[in-house]
Amino acid sequence: MAPFIYTILIISLGLGTTMTFASNHWYLAWMGIEINTLAIIPLMTQNHTPRETEATTKYFFTQATASATLLFASVSNAFLVGEWDILQTNHPATSALMTLALAMKVGLAPLHSWMPEVMQGLTLATGLILSTWQKLAPLCLLYQMQLNNPNILISMGLLSIIVGGWGGFNQVQLRKILAYSSIAHLGWMILILTFSPPLTLITLITYLVMTFSLFSSFMLTRTTHINSLSTSWAKIPALTASIPLILLSLGGLPPLTGFMPKWLILQELTKQDLTQMAALAALTSLFSLYFYLRLSYSMVLTMPPNNPSGTLPWRLNPKHNTTLTTLTITTTILLLPVTPAILTLFTF
Repeated sequence: MAPFIYTILIISLGLGTTMTFASNHWYLAWMGIEINTLAIIPLMTQNHTPRETEATTKYFFTQATASATLLFASVSNAFLVGEWDILQTNHPATSALMTLALAMKVGLAPLHSWMPEVMQGLTLATGLILSTWQKLAPLCLLYQMQLNNPNILISMGLLSIIVGGWGGFNQVQLRKILAYSSIAHLGWMILILTFSPPLTLITLITYLVMTFSLFSSFMLTRTTHINSLSTSWAKIPALTASIPLILLSLGGLPPLTGFMPKWLILQELTKQDLTQMAALAALTSLFSLYFYLRLSYSMVLTMPPNNPSGTLPWRLNPKHNTTLTTLTITTTILLLPVTPAILTLFTF
């Protein structure tokens, strides 16, 4: 792809999301989401492989269905309520329809089946964009909507935590595992959205940092399959020691950063007298922890059948910039002690 075209697509990708962030009109927000979707489609097919074409086609049809549903619901809401304002989504039917359309956009269960298949057909760099940046605009709209019936979001949140953990059990492709991990983390965000929106924002930012560090680590080691994790020690030994900590942080184990949002969410659910829901969310998160531990075991506790011959790659001069990866890995591992400062910053 030509650098000029690539630059235009990246700018359009940012412009669409920013337009949705800045809008309070449903039609303008829908336009921003469409610009964002149309900008990422050429990025998904830049290598022109059959698998990428298949994944892009699935993504296009799914996003087109969700966009059409969202536009229909916003027009119906304007007809029934007389307002295009996002904060004036008061009619129960249109509110539920918009929620389902946005849930399909981000890949919440039970509307999640497209995401693992699409992620499997993409490169790690494009999969990183799909797992992080593409979720910001729909989550912003869900954040702003005033829902009459929050039970829809709560049900989809719990179901996403279960599906995200259960679906990654028998997977050997890292991109599919990361897709199910994304579904599970989205479930935590949506579960607490009705009760404490600032906690959703904290969880989202923490998820973005952890996911970026894990994707960038896999890109540096060029790893896409669980069997190739055992050879990563020969490429970048320091990174091989850090990736299990990133995985355990994604699983939510203390004293790592990933423990903070889950701890705060369970605490808030308990304060809302939803102890059973908190217990169910905590127990179902063990499913996700299983395949994180499985990846950690494959990386640091197994050895390849044959030692690589010749000079080990880590002895050569590195040709990649690891500054941003180092910063995000440090944040992923060591952010838990500053939890009080983070809560003070986001409680407004």
